Amino acid sequence: MDGIRQIFAGMPWWVKWVAVPLLVLFVFGGVITSVIGALIGFVFKLLLLAALVGGLIFVVKKFTGGGAKSSSGEW
Repeated sequence: MDGIRQIFAGMPWWVKWVAVPLLVLFVFGGVITSVIGALIGFVFKLLLLAALVGGLIFVVKKFTGGGAKSSSGEW
């Protein structure tokens, strides 16, 4: 890590803060976007699953007597 600091020590500020990040985005941009896309897809599917399970519970409770407790294996 100390060697990297020595390399960048004599460089202008725009190389450290503009050119290098742009190069990183250019080289690894596809990887970054695919990882972010996968995370967004996972969160969407998780929210969809929660909504579907909630809707299923609502429908089952509505058509099986509301909130009345039965003695047959109720949690």
